[in-house]
This record gives sequence, structure tokens and C-alpha cells, in this order.
Amino acid sequence: MPLFLVETSCSLIGWILLYVLLCYVNGGRSSEWNCRLVTLLHGILIVAVTAYICFIDGPWPFTHAGMENTPLQILALLLSLGYFLFDMAWCLYFCSEGPVMLAHHTLSILGLVAALGTGRSGIETCAVLFGGEITNPLLQARWFLRQTGHHESCAGDAVDLLFVVLFTSVRVGVGSCMLCCELVSPRPRLLMKFGGVAMYTLSWVFMVDVARFACRKTRARYRQWQEWRKVSSANRCAGE
Repeated sequence: MPLFLVETSCSLIGWILLYVLLCYVNGGRSSEWNCRLVTLLHGILIVAVTAYICFIDGPWPFTHAGMENTPLQILALLLSLGYFLFDMAWCLYFCSEGPVMLAHHTLSILGLVAALGTGRSGIETCAVLFGGEITNPLLQARWFLRQTGHHESCAGDAVDLLFVVLFTSVRVGVGSCMLCCELVSPRPRLLMKFGGVAMYTLSWVFMVDVARFACRKTRARYRQWQEWRKVSSANRCAGE
């Protein structure tokens, strides 16, 4: 337990120092800008690490759920635990997020603590981190594009489309398979299975918001296309 607290504290301090450094370098930017940079860096880092764990280092999470944690899995879990503790504290201090996102962070922290504390289920926890964080860089890219006035562009549309496709296919689609494997496997503890169900349920809450956003975006683009056609037709008629 003392070693676990020291390792978690080191991870938390590392993310705090990164945030402080970004605030110093980007003194003209807001606190949220720098916090989202930390979130972006965490997303890129943890997706790369967990992708290596799940697809190269192994074992395969769909068939080896509940296995003992490896040193690399522990490192990934500690990195994310420190980040989620930092981001949770930041969100509470600045009152920047609603209950759904706070519930997501709480479940993430509890799941990481459970996997590290029991010494098992590291591989499926890394798979959940990969699936949950793979859309995070896109989410931050959308925010930065809006802040810089470039969201209503081809780049903004590409980011939005990729975000919706990845969220639906990975977080909900592949996540459904991962949850089934977790529930039918006899190795994971009951606590981890309950945690998996809770995170999956929360993913569907997010999925409803994503679906609403996709519908609004599609309708807006369709109206723009219709207006463009009307203008083009009017221009052709005027030219004749």
C-alpha cells in the first residue's frame, strides 16, 4: 500500500507539473486551454501505450480477462490514475463539468484503483482505457478548432466525422464485445464486472449525446447544401 500511494502521488505530481509548465509557457491562454493540452497529451500517450499493450505485448484482452497485471500494464494504469485525479480536482475547482463527466472520472478512478489494488484485470482495464481515450484527442481538437474559429471548415467536419465513427465503432461496438467477454470469464472479480457494466452504461449516455450532435450537424450541413444549390441555380439563371 505505501508503494502504491507513492507511485500514484508521483504520477499525480507529474501531471500537475506539466500543467504548471504549460500555464507558464502559455501565459496568455486560459486555464482551460492548458488543461485541455494536458488532456490531449494524456490521450495521445495512453492510447499509444495501451495499444502496444493490447496488440503487441499482450495478452489478448478478449480471452485473458482477469489475468495478473504485468509491469507495463501497471505503468499505464498509474499514468492514467494520476491524470484522472488531476483532472477531477481541476474540474471540481473550476466547476467546469456536469454530473455525467464527473461520474465518468469517478468510475475511471475507482476502476484503476481496483485493478491496481487487486493486482489483476490490468489487461482489460488497459483495453477500456484504449477504447475510451482513442476519441479524446479528437474531442480536444474540436474544442481547439472552435476556440480558434476554424471549426466551421473541412478540418472541423473531418474531425467531427472521425469522432462519431470512432466513438460508435470502438467505444460502443467493440466495448460491447469487451463487456461480454468480461462477464462470461470466470477470472475477473465481481467488482470489476460491476465496474465494466457501469462504464458501459455511461458510454451509452455519452452515445445519446453523440447521436444528437451527429443529427444536428447533418441537418445543418444539409441546409447549407440546399442553400448553396439555390444560389448556384440563381447565378446560372442570371448568367443566361
